[in-house]
Amino acid sequence: MEAVGNTDEPVPSRTRRFRGRLPERPVRRLSQLFAGLVLYGISMAFLVESSLGLDPWDVFHQGLSETTGISFGWVVILLGIPILLLWIPLRQRPGFGTVANLIVIGLVVDAALAVLPTAVSWPARVTLLVAGIVLNAVASGMYIGSRFGPGPRDGLMTGLVSRFPRLSIRLVRTAIEVTVLVVGFILGGTVGIGTVAYALTIGPLVHIFLPLFTVPAAGSPADRGAETAPVH
Repeated sequence: MEAVGNTDEPVPSRTRRFRGRLPERPVRRLSQLFAGLVLYGISMAFLVESSLGLDPWDVFHQGLSETTGISFGWVVILLGIPILLLWIPLRQRPGFGTVANLIVIGLVVDAALAVLPTAVSWPARVTLLVAGIVLNAVASGMYIGSRFGPGPRDGLMTGLVSRFPRLSIRLVRTAIEVTVLVVGFILGGTVGIGTVAYALTIGPLVHIFLPLFTVPAAGSPADRGAETAPVH
């Protein structure tokens, strides 16, 4: 469900930590974070309503929802909790954005599913699919670019790569997503042309949108006029 990107921030020095209790550009970063999470939840609802196939994690979420009777959004939230617990042995630390990701997306997707009309015709379903994928990429660029930390599922992947450096990101991500896709399909999640379309297009689309929304760290080459406190 979560787009993968470089969400790491430069590690602040002691001076920076003392001066930087509040992040630089808090208004822009916080507004961008929450706007991105809200749009992400809406994009997930579009993909669900298209009934043409979901990304691997959402196939798993939908399968669990069908099996347990718990709403799709609450499955997203509740599943994020044990995933976050897996961060502990991986020595991953959640950021503010991680916790916000855990809560906001699930609530928004349930709200969006409650108000979206059921798409019956093929043109309507294809429109929802295309809009969902593009909006998902925009939303990913926004929340990742706010630099408040990865989502629970992205952090699991990056934590495994950090803990086992011989494993590539591509290998770890593929293994995780194939696993949740197969289990989700067995549980009743929707796999279809949308699953393939998402897999083929989300990477290139995020590659386009992420640079547009990434908030430069203070003192970076893209932000030479900002605070120049030392980092290391």
